[in-house]
Amino acid sequence: MSPMPATQGHSESCCNIPPVVAAGYQAKGTYEDIGGYKTYVTGPDDATKALVVVFDIFGFFDQTIQGADILAYSDHHQKYKIYMPDWFGGKPCPIEIFPPDTDEKKKQLGEFFGTFPPPKVAGQVPDFVTAVKEKNPSIEKFGILGYCWGGKVITLTIKADTNPFSVAACCHPAMVDPADAESITIPYAMLASKDESVEDVKKFEAALKVPHLVETFDDQIHGWMAARSNLKDDGVKAEYERGYKVLLGFFSKNF
Repeated sequence: MSPMPATQGHSESCCNIPPVVAAGYQAKGTYEDIGGYKTYVTGPDDATKALVVVFDIFGFFDQTIQGADILAYSDHHQKYKIYMPDWFGGKPCPIEIFPPDTDEKKKQLGEFFGTFPPPKVAGQVPDFVTAVKEKNPSIEKFGILGYCWGGKVITLTIKADTNPFSVAACCHPAMVDPADAESITIPYAMLASKDESVEDVKKFEAALKVPHLVETFDDQIHGWMAARSNLKDDGVKAEYERGYKVLLGFFSKNF
């Protein structure tokens, strides 16, 4: 199939999202052990750029894996290898406790965040990148993408002195703190949902001193680009596809 031409201000490279499957998605990648983490790996073997994807608290979900494949195979001008490690050691948060509307569910969620606080995981990311480099020395540049909880992880990662990334993006990030934006030194994108604080998102964008893209998908829930996306809903599916086009456009321009 020939690439779709540029439309409506988008570059050609970010307009070729493959058909999104609402249920029963068949992953294009494989799982490998990298640095001691079970890692979903997808994308062309000859890619020289890689994206580390930090999933949400629900772990390896079809919607998130499909998103990784979209990023890996939709840009006809840049090739990305995608690495999505399991920070939870096979014990993600049960999606059944959402929404946390009972004391027991709140307790479970609190215990999960206590076990996997974003600062702790952010501290593990640079070593994971080192492990990727050892396994695939052809990778020359790294970017990072985080969903929800992972949005906080990636923000803390890139503002640290140990940051190994050239570009970063987050979707419906948790714990948005405008103070974090002041320390970011690489191009940064944020796709927010209707559930993030409008004021915090605005303040975060205002504090960014780097090339950036901030857009709010104000009819989508926290999680629409990852595990909580209901792709059987045509409206959600369309905004899921559009969200990945926006990400690809940002990476194509800044990575």
